Amino acid sequence: MQWFNNIPDTLAGLLPLSYIGPGAGFALAGSFLAVFGAIASAISMLLLWPLRRVFRVLLRKRPPQKPKYPRVVVLGLDGLDHGMTAKLLSEGKLPNLARLQQQGSFHSLASTLPPISPVAWSTFQTGVNPGKHNIFDFLTPDESTYQPKLSSVEIRTISKSIGIGPLKWEYQKPDVRMLRKSKPFWSVLSNYGIFNCIIRVPITFPPEKLRGVQLSAMCVPDLRGTQGTFSQYTTRAKEEGVKTGGEVHYVQRIGNWVECELLGPPHPTDASKGSLKVPFQVEIIDEDHAWLHLPGNKQKLTRGVHTDWLNVTFKAGWGVAVSGVCRVMLLETEPEFGLYVTPINIDPENPAMAIGYPSVYPIYLAKKQGPYATLGLAEDTWSLSEQVIEDEHFLQQCMDIDVERETMFFDSLDKVREGLCVCVFDGTDRMQHMFWRYLDKSHPARPAHVPAKLENAIEDLYVRMDGLVGRTMEKCDDGNTLLMVLSDHGFNTFRRGIDLNRWLEENGYLVVDEARRSEDYLAGIDWSKTKAFALGLTGIFLNLEGKYEHGIVTPGEEADNLKAEIAARLNEVVDPQTGTKAIRRTYQAARAYRGPYKENAPDLIVGYESGYRISWDAAVGRTSTQVFHDNTKAWSGDHCVDPSVVPGILFSSDRIASAAPRLLDLAPTILNLFGCPIPDYMDGQPLEFSEAPPEVETTEKPFSETPVKVAS
Repeated sequence: MQWFNNIPDTLAGLLPLSYIGPGAGFALAGSFLAVFGAIASAISMLLLWPLRRVFRVLLRKRPPQKPKYPRVVVLGLDGLDHGMTAKLLSEGKLPNLARLQQQGSFHSLASTLPPISPVAWSTFQTGVNPGKHNIFDFLTPDESTYQPKLSSVEIRTISKSIGIGPLKWEYQKPDVRMLRKSKPFWSVLSNYGIFNCIIRVPITFPPEKLRGVQLSAMCVPDLRGTQGTFSQYTTRAKEEGVKTGGEVHYVQRIGNWVECELLGPPHPTDASKGSLKVPFQVEIIDEDHAWLHLPGNKQKLTRGVHTDWLNVTFKAGWGVAVSGVCRVMLLETEPEFGLYVTPINIDPENPAMAIGYPSVYPIYLAKKQGPYATLGLAEDTWSLSEQVIEDEHFLQQCMDIDVERETMFFDSLDKVREGLCVCVFDGTDRMQHMFWRYLDKSHPARPAHVPAKLENAIEDLYVRMDGLVGRTMEKCDDGNTLLMVLSDHGFNTFRRGIDLNRWLEENGYLVVDEARRSEDYLAGIDWSKTKAFALGLTGIFLNLEGKYEHGIVTPGEEADNLKAEIAARLNEVVDPQTGTKAIRRTYQAARAYRGPYKENAPDLIVGYESGYRISWDAAVGRTSTQVFHDNTKAWSGDHCVDPSVVPGILFSSDRIASAAPRLLDLAPTILNLFGCPIPDYMDGQPLEFSEAPPEVETTEKPFSETPVKVAS
């Protein structure tokens, strides 16, 4: 561990609404405080390092068994589909993965119920089923208001003060609480003195202490406290409605100049002042170029090209400021003006809140490689779905983020020679969501004319990831490293949406106030007459007495009978347009999950057939007037289906002998590889490795029909 051993324990010891739209905002204290704290922490650790080192050597536990490998490297490729991977392997298009398969093994990997990222990655890191880690979806309803809230993290504001008497200064700062339960397996490794480098694994925010370093991922907010709010500036006529996931600012052009404002976080000391703002101007040069004038920074813009990350500082008074980074793209200059700004990310070099552990680790990365995306869902899918940017712009944005991720991942591989390295690339998930319509020739959102560059967008993505695997294999070719390449789930087309709330209404389980039908977040539902409702991507909740503010269903026999009745009827739902079943199976959470938190799960989890998913309306708690809808959005691929439809992948540089591996099994497997005992609470079983020649897995099945055993 060359870099980490240079300052051995200085660093070693030191968030749907996410998929559906912005979350709640939060106020920030001056980022000076965050940086000052990080510097003070680093200095104190340097001064105390000799003493800490002695205590660690004397007191730390050792693995009771000899590690099978000095280093284990896990490369996560979010959403890489088993069937598609097998198909491209058979066609000879993934030479590096083929080499890894020949050296070791390739298996389908059973995902979780439901097979969505926050649930799956929580199971990966804890080795337990959702009933023990408490994550069942991106969203969960508030029991008092029925309003949706993030299921994995709670961000609130708390009041703080500095000074005394007349010199006392009051401000607000974020209070962030992790809602995922259980313990990541790298925490167990840390207890045995094993070093960990954990980069952008979903559901690691807020960062937790470990022996090593960590950069948080999914649920890290933008600077405004949302899960990603883009900005569009335009001189075009005002449109009706809102842009989901973003804001439209209508501006005026005077000559060649346009005056604009960037909106930042709420004012930290006086909420009545609204959001902090940074004024900027755009000076139009010609049809394809303009000058961007930010305070202290002049940047040339080219139409259709993202700038590099730009620093913006929001000031709230003397000594109170918060820093963010964003990218800007000129959309048009004639006859109308248009400008796009990414969500303003927390500045990794000057973070306003903890986004990594130790607090200096994100700063170290920024000093080494420059600014990078820190937002949990960094790829801006909503700006593409809302037709603010174009496919080519989104593709380039994703590829740029992949370059950032690879740089920090390879830095860890160069520095950490013993221990665990885990890095997740989630652009694979985002690009399949947005570009599946180019793979599926029957998709309602497939354009009449497909650009040549995008015709094979999904295949090109897999080929690029194969190149990443090849470069990773080179860095792991030391005889001391086990390399695993895996995905949390697979992928599948999303042609038709099902409005579960409309189905519940038609079947007498839900009542809607007709005048409020179009309102979001279940606002128009008559709770005094509603027995069940849908929220999130896969769940149906019973309106239980004693649990919800206006519950009417009695727990026990009535609730059990109602669950069985709804599940049986849902399993028979047929799409009138195609004549096919839309739902493969409806699961009862009480039977599917085990553990102390299963009561927090939706009462029913819907496992859709290939091609179906919950509709856009139902996902945000809106009730439409029909059950089935064509999906005409760019978001055209998905995995919110039955787990058997979308298995993930598992490659290993050594042969895995176990049959039917599950995502659930990887945490105990890695603990076992390091010689550490497996905690009794873990549900997974360690996979067995074999010295025998690898068996080559082949498949002729379509990539959406590969059967696997489901990890419950």
